[in-house]
Amino acid sequence: MIYIDVVNVFNGYKTCYYQTFCCGKPSAKQLDVYERCHDWLWAAIEMIKPGITTADIARAWPSAQEIGYGDESEAFALQIGHGVGITHWAKPVISRLFSLDHPEEIQENMVIALETYAGSGNDGVRIEEMLAVTQDGYRLLTKFPSERLISCPLVGAVYP
Repeated sequence: MIYIDVVNVFNGYKTCYYQTFCCGKPSAKQLDVYERCHDWLWAAIEMIKPGITTADIARAWPSAQEIGYGDESEAFALQIGHGVGITHWAKPVISRLFSLDHPEEIQENMVIALETYAGSGNDGVRIEEMLAVTQDGYRLLTKFPSERLISCPLVGAVYP
């Protein structure tokens, strides 16, 4: 498994999105971890609309204890969202660490990136999508397919 954070600049505006790939044929465990990560991400994305808060989004993600950490500070950057624009990281920052106690309202025209992580042993997955908040929801800005794990065949490998 390999994940890549794609950060570019286009006309002065930043991008930020993670994608995960599997080198070789993915195992059942890798597929399960990927699906879990994807489900957490889309649970948050599908909530996006003006008026919800960063706390609403953070509640869509598992707690630190649910993913095997002692507290939210240990798991801070694993399930996170942040504004994107002329800076790579901007407000609002969305995290269970502080969004639950200090929520900020999501507003139309914000551009945000939401990213989730799921891991089990050596198999880790990170997926991130960028979106613009519209009057009645969101518009997905990233176009790279993330609905399923993409495997890259190893040269000379033969799979059943």
